Amino acid sequence: MKTTYAILCLLWLITPVCAKTELPFESARPLYVGVRALGMGNAFTAVADDASAGFWNPAGLIQWQGVKLFAVNKFHDRSDYRFDPKGIGYSYRGYSLFWGNKIALGVDSGVPDFNYYGIARQLGPYTAAGLSLKFKRRHPSDVYQFFGYETTYDLGVLFKPRPDFKFGCLAQNLEGYGIQWLTLGIAYRYARHWLESAPCEFSVDVAVPTAGKTPELYIGAEWFPFQFLGIRLGSSNGALTTGVGVAWKGIGINYARIVEKPSASDFIGIAISF
Repeated sequence: MKTTYAILCLLWLITPVCAKTELPFESARPLYVGVRALGMGNAFTAVADDASAGFWNPAGLIQWQGVKLFAVNKFHDRSDYRFDPKGIGYSYRGYSLFWGNKIALGVDSGVPDFNYYGIARQLGPYTAAGLSLKFKRRHPSDVYQFFGYETTYDLGVLFKPRPDFKFGCLAQNLEGYGIQWLTLGIAYRYARHWLESAPCEFSVDVAVPTAGKTPELYIGAEWFPFQFLGIRLGSSNGALTTGVGVAWKGIGINYARIVEKPSASDFIGIAISF
């Protein structure tokens, strides 16, 4: 209990009142995609165990069997922007496929959105690799764009040497050639002794640009006081995030808030597994 409280207090202390520097739909980075990930401070590269993994780390898609899907709605202060990503992933015997859409509504014409197509493969008992192709689409448009006018990619690796310990790496091509961002993540799930029925998961991501920008730090925690209830807290590169989620028979409803300028933004999402 003392360790958990100490980590949660540290998250509050290192979180200044600040904001994001760009809107989440302006580039093909995974920020704000997935309400659970957002509640955990966008520190999700090594976690990546739900359908939003196609955005965060495509290698994480192999962490389940069957179908998972999710949809997100920014429901507070939609006059600023409306950001509603969604996706579906399928995994079977070490192979996975993914489709996702990162779309913004009610913004200036010409602001792009992205279609994602991903694939992942289990490489051994501890390692998986994945690839997501990201197709930037023009707007406004009178037809649905399956692909787009510009293609970039994400390369993901997940290494899980122990059931409670994971490393993730996401190399991102956002424009032109080469890798512009490299994100390294670590996740640890603590569920021992008195916490066996109420596990905690802690995650840290460090996003390093290859040139010209400042590295970014993301920290998150998730606690399950009951099997059906998750409570989340994080620091998304200095912006405080909180969240809560309930799950029952393969259906999860999640809420998250991020403190950003000029005001906080609220997101709600649904996740379904079958």
